[in-house]
Amino acid sequence: MNSNSMIDQIDSIFQQQQLFKIELRHSDVHERIEKLRRLRRVIESNEDLIYEALAKDLRKSRNEAAISEVLFIYGEIEFAIRHLRTWMRPKHVGRSMTNLLAKSSIVYQPKGAVLIISPWNYPFQLTMSPLVSAVAAGNCIVLKPSEHSPYTASLIRTMISEAFDVKEIVCIEGEKSTAETLLKLPFDHIFFTGSSVVGKQIMRAASDHLSSVTLELGGKSPVILDETAHLEKAANKVAWGKLINAGQTCIAPDYVLLPTGLRDEFVKHYLNAVKKMFFTGSGEIDPTRYAKIINQKHADRLSTLIARSVEDGATLVEGGQLSEDLTLNPTLLTGVSLDNAIMSEEIFGPILPIITYDNLEDAISIVNQGEKPLALYIFSESRHHTQLIIQQIASGGVCVNDVLIHVSNPHLPFGGVNGSGQGSCHGFFGFKAFSHERAIMRQSKYDLSKWIYPPYKNGIFKLLKKWI
Repeated sequence: MNSNSMIDQIDSIFQQQQLFKIELRHSDVHERIEKLRRLRRVIESNEDLIYEALAKDLRKSRNEAAISEVLFIYGEIEFAIRHLRTWMRPKHVGRSMTNLLAKSSIVYQPKGAVLIISPWNYPFQLTMSPLVSAVAAGNCIVLKPSEHSPYTASLIRTMISEAFDVKEIVCIEGEKSTAETLLKLPFDHIFFTGSSVVGKQIMRAASDHLSSVTLELGGKSPVILDETAHLEKAANKVAWGKLINAGQTCIAPDYVLLPTGLRDEFVKHYLNAVKKMFFTGSGEIDPTRYAKIINQKHADRLSTLIARSVEDGATLVEGGQLSEDLTLNPTLLTGVSLDNAIMSEEIFGPILPIITYDNLEDAISIVNQGEKPLALYIFSESRHHTQLIIQQIASGGVCVNDVLIHVSNPHLPFGGVNGSGQGSCHGFFGFKAFSHERAIMRQSKYDLSKWIYPPYKNGIFKLLKKWI
């Protein structure tokens, strides 16, 4: 089914899902596990095609795509299968004075019909990850992948149509107008991954129907090094985290803050790490290890950002070259001031600004001047400094002495705060995002609630006050 005919049928599909979501409320753990296994089977049977699509869209190598996209989803599926029985089990809770003999519990009920809008930078992972959670929670699902990664989007549509009926899960391709059409519908929940600018538009659209939302956004995730940090190890980790997917990662290290006296040594280690990871022995970018920029518009934005930053006083230490195949060389900037162009927005590309500080309080103050970041990276061997930074800087998540890998632990919630997002995903937290926590109380025939009915007895409220 092509995108134009799909748009014409959006209302019909939505109505089918509105009816079927009632049936799905009764789905048991065995049915949901079978659907998760079916999803895994269709991924496995199309794995080579997935790698081909990611290579066409972003020039991702098979190894990088396996690690950051496909294997990640296999892990999510297996984690959900292992834990779903526990997640679905009613959680019995305690009692209060007015329901002393009652039985109370929390049951996770599917939200119903949900919309998942995914981005282009990890087009497979960031579509499938919330899909796994939504299936585990028992929902009907509409997927809207990004039009900027068309090969992956098309393959996902084909895979989903092979494995599921449209009344339960459907993938709808299309441009911005398709997303706008979908957002006019009263979905029970909207899960969006993308920029904060579009995130605000999603919230406005959701408000028309009071749909709940999960927003996985981004922001300027800082790296803070103190004088106790192991510089070579830190530089290697930052280089990998910054340049995987050519920097087009929502939790990529955005900029580095470090003591003034450590700058030159860090720069040396960083450039060495970049050459070892992403360049050939002859000094050329290795396209089998280094992704391209998604499209010309984004590449032009990054080139302009570099030029403006240099105009604002930054020093271009390395990189900045943009080739016709949309390869932007790893770029390093020093002498960056807070009012520099590069500090005005999330970079989302292979450009690393370095800012020096004289004391740790200055570094903390710099981060706190901006929006709360999606990730905070700390490199330090000092427990005191680490705890001070964690306490004084709010962020979606924190990773100490490493970058990015906190997202790989399904036992941890992943999500932002305020400008970097709303709500959490992965593992139980993803299941919870697509579920309604439903309170259920079963009163005993010997209930005590009649004590608070009128006419009020003398002293009853004094007695209750003592017991509460």
